[in-house]
Amino acid sequence: MSWQGPDPSRTPGLEPGGGVPPGETPPGEGGTSAITHQEKGPAPKWVPWAVITALGVVVLMVALLMLVRVFLMASD
Repeated sequence: MSWQGPDPSRTPGLEPGGGVPPGETPPGEGGTSAITHQEKGPAPKWVPWAVITALGVVVLMVALLMLVRVFLMASD
């Protein structure tokens, strides 16, 4: 079953034959009664935490390397 839009015989402002006189707003389009595509849900919640964790690991590794370098230079 398909919806054909507003009934021209009951729509105000239409001329005979379905035309719209100058200055009138044409009738709106018909709506849809069903969704024809799959809607996406929200993004998974683990994605931001994975990025934050990866950045934290990189920062800790750089900090450890800097500390090791400082201690190696101090022992010379």
